[in-house]
Amino acid sequence: MLAFRLCVLMSVVSLTSLDAAPITYPSTRTVNQVDAYHGISVRDPYRWLEEVDSGETAAWVNAQRAVTESFLRTIPERDTIRARLDALTNIPRSGIPVKQGGRYFSSHNTGLQNQPTLRMRTTLDAAPTVVLDPNQLASDGTIALTAYAASPDGRWLAYALSRSGSDWNEYRIKDLTTGEDTADTLRWVKFSRMSWTHDSAGFFYSRYPTPPDTGDPLFRSLENQRIYYHRRGTPQSEDVLVYARPDQPKWGLGGGLTEDGRYLIIRLSEGTDPRNRLHVLDLKDPKQPQLAQPPLALIDTLEASFSVIGNDGPVLFLRTDLDAPRYRIIAIDLRAPERGNWKTLVAETNDTMASATLVGGRLVVEYMRDARSVLRRFNQDGADLGEIALPGIGQVGGLSGREDESELFFSYSSFNQPSTVFRTDVVTGETRVFEQPALAFDPSLYETRQVFYASKDGTRIPMFITARRDLPRDRPHPTLLYGYGGFNISLSPSYSASTIAWLEQGGVYAVANLRGGGEYGREWHAAGTKLRKQNVFDDFIAAGEYLIREGYTSSAKLTLSGRSNGGLLVGAVVNQRPDLARVALPGVGVMDMMRFHRFTIGWAWRSDYGSADDNADMASYLHGYSPLHTVRQGAAYPAVLVTTGDHDDRVHPGHSFKYAAALQASNPTNALPLLIRIDAKAGHGAGKPIGKLLDETADTLAFALHFTR
Repeated sequence: MLAFRLCVLMSVVSLTSLDAAPITYPSTRTVNQVDAYHGISVRDPYRWLEEVDSGETAAWVNAQRAVTESFLRTIPERDTIRARLDALTNIPRSGIPVKQGGRYFSSHNTGLQNQPTLRMRTTLDAAPTVVLDPNQLASDGTIALTAYAASPDGRWLAYALSRSGSDWNEYRIKDLTTGEDTADTLRWVKFSRMSWTHDSAGFFYSRYPTPPDTGDPLFRSLENQRIYYHRRGTPQSEDVLVYARPDQPKWGLGGGLTEDGRYLIIRLSEGTDPRNRLHVLDLKDPKQPQLAQPPLALIDTLEASFSVIGNDGPVLFLRTDLDAPRYRIIAIDLRAPERGNWKTLVAETNDTMASATLVGGRLVVEYMRDARSVLRRFNQDGADLGEIALPGIGQVGGLSGREDESELFFSYSSFNQPSTVFRTDVVTGETRVFEQPALAFDPSLYETRQVFYASKDGTRIPMFITARRDLPRDRPHPTLLYGYGGFNISLSPSYSASTIAWLEQGGVYAVANLRGGGEYGREWHAAGTKLRKQNVFDDFIAAGEYLIREGYTSSAKLTLSGRSNGGLLVGAVVNQRPDLARVALPGVGVMDMMRFHRFTIGWAWRSDYGSADDNADMASYLHGYSPLHTVRQGAAYPAVLVTTGDHDDRVHPGHSFKYAAALQASNPTNALPLLIRIDAKAGHGAGKPIGKLLDETADTLAFALHFTR
């Protein structure tokens, strides 16, 4: 790409929206960049915005920030919503206890701490002590604890830190007897877990090669992930290479030990495809592990999803969608691993098996029944022991327990109920509340209904609608419609302070369970991928039309919202149906469908999206809905607030930068603002300090409410 001089000019746009003064947008320089994809010519006039560290891009970012902040300051609802979010969030809350090394570990936030701390108990009745507080590591709260694992002897804690929201992690080890860190520091770790061997001498983890000195490692493409064994007290350069696939540089390699420490389960994945291969490394003696053994290629074809949920000696229990699109549990005996010997323990049902684990010799299974959680127990032979009662329409988050102990911890939340931790005895089925947060609102004022509507092709789509019980239906109300629709990810009822803040303002909150998600298993996911991605957009459009038709809202009071793949969803729908809604909130979205696979981990999304490099049909299809390339000149767009972080190494911020520039240039006389909010020292969302989260939430809710009241 040719180098051009800095040119971030300001041009006055004739824009009046409600009581807003005319907005002056930054003018964005264009370049004559044209790419060819199988004979299709594609213009990319804002290519230079992909260079996020250049001086010109930095000037553009600062100019956009100034314009957006100037506008947001004029919204009277902003400060009120921000204060209410503070009050709703300022309550102590704890995560699910995890028992490791004879101790219980859980996250905890006293209220408005930027990052949750890690606490430890020696027994459930003992007072917890803080063993790690990431808030002490950065004054602005931008260092987050992303993972941890205690050694089997309970003395050592391996933990992972992330900076400024990056997916890159740095691993360290803390001596829990002294509270001091060792000298161990492991770098270039991403998308990994840590798994201690039973001698407590070290752990397995996955990392990428050390990048070259040239270029920005934050946004480089990821290849050649490998599994290593790190021995405590040694430098990373001496880590033992356990498994690598130089013949398949794009494959993801992850390893985790069975609870008995005997088998290292190696998961081989291709991008975000839910299907995977499984290899098994027998360490022989958990106390003296043998790392040089060749692994058994237990499953070496990419045909289905397989995950090991526990074991009984050489018998592995796996959750899989092989010959069961909504999943089942099978047993594989490593002494006779041939496929003809596999046994079904828990058969497929009409409900989708979302997760499963082995606790106290029982199989505990979370099902999704029309996208809401159901929890059941089974014996190891598959005998059904019945449901574990849940409070209502909600979501189970996490199943934590040990295979040799009967206590199970899980969390439950719903749209009007913050996450509550429950403890269950899997033998008796007795369940009680273990930790419950205090509430800063009355949940009985709100109710959630589940409805079903028909998409464009007649497919039945579920949707949750939450509002005040006494909300009148004789007139439309401000309504926020949220969607995702991709990567086999399911949207179940879950709590957010932002939802309550929106409901308290008289709003309606709706979540549509679009195709592309995992709500109904493999077929539901596949129906929203590649050349069928338009189904997802049609499902979302139909959700908005249902809410309007049933009197919940009107197009003048509807807001569309989604993040990441959901940001792509909002961008595509806004371009296809700019008349559908008054406001659009595309967050950290994948907006350039022709080049997404060229940044960081973007190539891994080809399993869902396909790629413009594949063939002419795929390139044409992607070009036909790509938000960046389908912005319509002169279209009457809703009020748009694009959000991203300048350190997002999951979805490159250039996606949002280029899309916002295209929107602003598309219609200089658009009646509503077309803005981008760019957070500093922030990534895709995980690990973001609570202050930054609340600031962004207040801005987006106030923006939406301002135009839909």
